[in-house]
Amino acid sequence: MILEGVVTTVSPAGQVNVAPMGPRLLDDPYGEVRRFILRPFRTAQTCANLLAHGEGVLHVTDDVLLLAKAALGELNPPPMMQPAVGVRGWVLSDACRWYEFRVTDCDERSERVQFEAEVVHAGRRRDFLGFNRAMYAVVEAAILATRIRILPRDEIEAEFRKLAVLVEKTGGPREREAFAFLEEYLLKSSQ
Repeated sequence: MILEGVVTTVSPAGQVNVAPMGPRLLDDPYGEVRRFILRPFRTAQTCANLLAHGEGVLHVTDDVLLLAKAALGELNPPPMMQPAVGVRGWVLSDACRWYEFRVTDCDERSERVQFEAEVVHAGRRRDFLGFNRAMYAVVEAAILATRIRILPRDEIEAEFRKLAVLVEKTGGPREREAFAFLEEYLLKSSQ
């Protein structure tokens, strides 16, 4: 199973990077998360940080605005964070859950570097809000927005129109703000 989340890593210079990432869970997804695989693109800052340092924090969040802004590198100001306990890293203050991890294996043979990670400390702040179709529509729209130079524009716009209906019908203010942010990004990218 792939879990949509947000990963924080630290550069050799101490700069925190916040990036959405979908790790593949290696254990029973309905049990305790102990191991997972991350596959960032070789050009991603997350990849560079993990190659240099080999530690980070995976977060489970229901904040789709955070996820959308992180996907497009628009986190200004950065989210509130606190130091991790078991690794050199940072925990998002509003995450539902987090998993501090160390890389145990690395395969650099393809464009997407594969990092196998082991959880060394986990924490929980609050319950996940629950399933909402608008949240997942925003996640899909954010993924599409990151592929604006890869996929045909008309295909992305058609998907955005479908996803907009879900956000309008089932979303709250945070989901609508996140989707509007993504629509604005899409519009600006065409100019």
